[in-house]
Amino acid sequence: MTASSPAEGPSPLLEARGLTKRFPGVLALRDVHLALGRGEVLGIVGENGAGKSTLMKILAGVEAPDAGDVLLDGRPVALGSVRGALACGIALIHQELNLAENLDIAANIFLGREPRRGGFIDEHRIEREARAVLARVGLDHAPRAIVGGLSLGQRHLVEIAKALSADARVLIMDEPTSCLSRHEADNLFRVVRELRDKGISVLYISHRLGEVKALCDRVLVLRDGENAGELPREQMTHDRIVKLMVGRDLSQFYPHVPHPPGEPALAAEGLRTPRHPEHALHFTVRAGEIVGVAGLLGAGRTSLLKTLFGVTPAVAGAVRVAGRELAPRTPRDAIAAGIGLVPEDRQEQGIILEMAIRHNMSLPNLRRSHRYGFLDWRGERRISAQMVRDLDVRTPSDEEPVQHLSGGNQQKVVIGKWLAMAPRVLLMDEPTRGIDVGAKHEIYQLMERFAASGMAILFVSSDMEEVMGMSDRALVMHEGRIAGELGRAELSEEAIMDLATGSDAAA
Repeated sequence: MTASSPAEGPSPLLEARGLTKRFPGVLALRDVHLALGRGEVLGIVGENGAGKSTLMKILAGVEAPDAGDVLLDGRPVALGSVRGALACGIALIHQELNLAENLDIAANIFLGREPRRGGFIDEHRIEREARAVLARVGLDHAPRAIVGGLSLGQRHLVEIAKALSADARVLIMDEPTSCLSRHEADNLFRVVRELRDKGISVLYISHRLGEVKALCDRVLVLRDGENAGELPREQMTHDRIVKLMVGRDLSQFYPHVPHPPGEPALAAEGLRTPRHPEHALHFTVRAGEIVGVAGLLGAGRTSLLKTLFGVTPAVAGAVRVAGRELAPRTPRDAIAAGIGLVPEDRQEQGIILEMAIRHNMSLPNLRRSHRYGFLDWRGERRISAQMVRDLDVRTPSDEEPVQHLSGGNQQKVVIGKWLAMAPRVLLMDEPTRGIDVGAKHEIYQLMERFAASGMAILFVSSDMEEVMGMSDRALVMHEGRIAGELGRAELSEEAIMDLATGSDAAA
């Protein structure tokens, strides 16, 4: 299953040999090897904690290895710093972009490296060279356009242009499409392929295995800080990559098995959200049913969930939970009616990172978890211990601050606090965003278990495979309206995209 590396053919451009890195109490990397060919896109995948970030930081000069060597053009190099790596032609493009939004594109591209003439910054040269490098990445914007006015996809292109302006030969891209629309992601892939054809090498880190299969020439898999294996393009399948990542076969990756739904648990009748008040939404989710909500970025999916949960009260229309009318003006109203929301940004909206797991678990249930006006500590501990056990939260104790958990375990805490409330309806916005493939499978198993117990689940996802794999039905949104509904047997990427883009006759 392990592929041959470029080291067996032409000499690699960039190599890592025997890299080892220790942090207090953690062996992050152990004897890791990597070879990146000239003009190659090499995918780097692995579960959270597999060592991907540490490896990339070493190659980008952010961290120094405790053992091992980094070679460029066959010669060992001591990178020392980000500036040192950039001087060697290695540039890291972070998931959180490192741009000054108040400055223009040209100023960002040359920030800290401004060419000078006669002791003054040479503005004419900056603009001329910025225009040339923007053309290389296909960004048709004036160099003096302010970065704050660009989309996320366009800002990624500015980061790439910034790297190319410093003569980077190796681009390290960390989860570059995590917040991009499908169109922006497709444009980014086009640019990456063009750069590859011109001899630029790319290390591409992503949890989205479909992207890795579509874009990369090879994939390197890390597991527990060690090399788990490599696959060439012709051997890249979802199951093979997953098996290397988790060390076991996940042939049934999407465990959902449809079963007869019960009575309507959630119904929207003529619902109009503040984001798209011109469109009335009608739909029903039955007890025991999992309904996906698909659509492009900005289609109104998240605003729908926020309105159902009372974060942004409805402009008009009715919401019914188990047949009883609800007008959710605040999240408290929704919680009282038996609705829980797993938000898109768990760290900002779903948990309090500095607080212990057990305190997070009790947040929606404070009114139920008190006696005589005081918090029932014993009851809180009992509920927390049960949720940690039932959801298999990997932690030494429920006293552990949530910030010390992996992304997948943080998501389990978010889900657990609602499960402790025994909701009728669970709303989930991008339930597996930013978590590794093994944790995704566990979240899917939880969704299936909840549905089997009679809970109604309405979930938003930008991952079409996820929508197709876990939905009994899918609602597809386009510009604030429900463009159509697809039964499980009708679900396909083509059918979803037809509705999501408004090109279907039913739209």
